[in-house]
This record gives sequence, C-alpha cells and structure tokens, in this order.
Amino acid sequence: MISLGSGLCRRMGSATKASGSACHVPGAASTAFAQPVRKHQPMRQPLHAVGTPGPSGRPLLFEPITLRQLTIPNRIWLSPMCQYSAVDGAPNTWHLVHLGARAAGEHVWGASGCGLVMTEACAVVPEGRISPSDAGMWNDAQVEAWRPIADFIRSHGAVPSVQLAHAGRKASTFEPFVQGGRPLYPGKDAAAWQVVAPSAVPFADFQTPREMTEADIREVIDAFAAAAERSIKAGFQVVEIHMAHGYLLHQFLSPQANKRKDQYGGSLANRMRLPLAVAEAVRAVIPPELPLAVRISATDWAGPLDGPAWDVDQSVVLCGALRDLGCDLIDVSSGGQLPRALIPVGPGYQVPFSERIRREARVATGTVGLITTGKQAEKILQEGKADVVLIGREMLRDPNWPLRAAAELGYEGARYPPQYERGKFPIK
Repeated sequence: MISLGSGLCRRMGSATKASGSACHVPGAASTAFAQPVRKHQPMRQPLHAVGTPGPSGRPLLFEPITLRQLTIPNRIWLSPMCQYSAVDGAPNTWHLVHLGARAAGEHVWGASGCGLVMTEACAVVPEGRISPSDAGMWNDAQVEAWRPIADFIRSHGAVPSVQLAHAGRKASTFEPFVQGGRPLYPGKDAAAWQVVAPSAVPFADFQTPREMTEADIREVIDAFAAAAERSIKAGFQVVEIHMAHGYLLHQFLSPQANKRKDQYGGSLANRMRLPLAVAEAVRAVIPPELPLAVRISATDWAGPLDGPAWDVDQSVVLCGALRDLGCDLIDVSSGGQLPRALIPVGPGYQVPFSERIRREARVATGTVGLITTGKQAEKILQEGKADVVLIGREMLRDPNWPLRAAAELGYEGARYPPQYERGKFPIK
C-alpha cells in the first residue's frame, strides 16, 4: 500500500451563509500569500520506482492510495461529469444508477469498480448553477437526497467524493440538450437569473455579469464552507473544490476574466486570494483525517493575441500554496476560460501539466483528458506523471472500464461482482 503524506462540465472548449463560519477574507495588507506558512509536510517522493509494478506486483492502476487517513482502493477515479438531471438541486434515481454503476464491485485491494466515484459539480448556491437542472449542496434537503447515493458507493467499497462549484459568469444556461445549452437572459427567459463574476466581463454571448462586491466574496467563501459541511453529513469522504473550466474561482485566477483593481485583482497574489480563502475555509470544516482535492485548469490555452491569461507557471505557484493550506491532491485539467481557445487535443494532452505540477509543487496529482485504455493509464502512473487517473467519457461509454483495463493489462486479480461473473473480459 502506498501512502502520501498529508498536505501534500461543461464548455471545456469554448444562497445561504454557513452558520458559525470562522473563515475570513485576507486583508489587502496581508503577506500570507507572499510568505505562506507551511502547515503541512510536502509530499514524499518518489512514490514508487518508475517503470515497475506496484509493491504487490499488481499494475499501479490497481494499487491502493492513502491520502491522510483514507485509503482509496485503486487509482482509477470517476471524473465529475454534469448530468443536468437534478430537481431543485437534488439528485435522484438517475444519479444513483449513474454513480452506483461506476462503483459496483468487490473492492478487496484490486477492485473492479472505480476506487473513487466523484459527483458532478454541485453548486454551493442556487445562482452558482450552470443550468436550472444542476445538482447542488446548498440546503439540507439535498443532503438527504445525496446520502443514499454516497451510502451505496461506500457499500461497494469505493470512496464517495463530491465536487463543489460556482459557475460565476458561465451560469444561467439551458441544459446542453435543450436549445443547445444557450444562455438564459433575465427579462427574456423565465428560468434566468443574474450572474456574478469578478468583473463585468461576459463569457462569449452570455449575459454580462454583475461585478461582485467584497460582501459577495465573503458570502461565497461561507457558501463553500457550508456546502463542505453538508457534504460530510451526506456521507462523502473526499471534497473537491472546482477551480477550473472557466467557472467562478478560475475566473478570479485568470486576467482574462478578472479586471479588478482591488485586493482581488491585478497581481498573482491578489488573483489567488479568493480561491485560497475558499480552500482554507473548506479545509477547516473537513475532518482532519479526510482529504481535500482541488480541480484546476493548468492553462487558459491563450494565444499571442489574447493578452494576459492563466498559465502553467502560475498554476505551479497556486498548487504550492494550496498544498500548504492542506490540499492533498490536485486534479489537473485545462481550458474553459476562452470561448475560442485553440487546444491541441489528443491522447493524454493534459498529462504534462500534471507531471510538472506534481514535480515542482510537490503535491499529489490526478490527470484527466482523453485517457482511453488501460495501458495508456498504467504508463502515466509508471512514469510518475500522476498519482491517479480520472476517467470521464470512456466511463460514460463503458461503466466497466476498470475491468476492461485489468483484462487489457493481463491482471487476473480484479474482482467482479458475483452477478457479473459470467461476463468476464478475456485476459489478454
């Protein structure tokens, strides 16, 4: 078993306060980001000898990984994917089947299902939804709706995880399968709401957002913390903060969306201020034995004519600061800020970002994006480019992808649910 030290959905191309929250917004005079206090030990590397099987002789994909005091049975994780099927933010039987199918298996250190099953982005406030049918975690009714889903995932030995999000200027749209997911406009569409963002800069042809006040910012921090508390009550064991894909926290990070002149805009330290405050507030309400993950876009994929933007150099700095605040894993994606970014999409095209962040920020990473075969995923781990792989669209196509990957790798130890024994993949 390999242990890491503590501390360590859409448009990719293109509201209540927490009661009793003790978090604060760092002041303009704060030097916390210039000289971070190291509260946690950095990740100890190497985790394994590159090019060798795991310590048990299994493929690394099927080795467990321990973050803080939580052991996750394998390195194949379900990537968060919006389903646009919730009602008033509450999941239903669709979500139970969708997530449960990816967890089902006999998890005995060499599991057949995903080791970790992550929900779609759950909005922390109603106005933080992408569409009216997004899932949420802003009230207790949603806690009760999520609880049986988290319980089912755990009952099959997988780890239930939740992703918490706020869409910012990319909120208030139709579902992608309704009118093409076009933006909803107040005064034109009954289901629309006013969106907010760091600055009054719209995304493409979306509505122009209202620039957030400092009071709005404090409410967002509190909302993330309150949603994290609810997530733990619902039975989730890993909380991931969504700081990627052009949504609110990524908007604060990127000069493409953040034109502010106050303590939340301008310098890198200022642009990181809100995302780091959210991470600090969420970490404070999660039990110390459970991990915190953060999804980032490592780059905006800006071209030479796009002007200042978010890039991998800044991402390394951000991830080091997140590590020092108690973040245990960075889920490395990219894009989503620029509607017409030219992205060199291809197999494993985001893996180099994970590799660099893992090496330079000294934090565990997950990689995602056009990872389609077991051999490809295993090679990523063997070469030390990530600690886990998150599988998205391939898992939509085939909920049994982990079993297929095991057969592809010649691994005979993957345990099938007894109901599925007759349908084993042939070992290659």
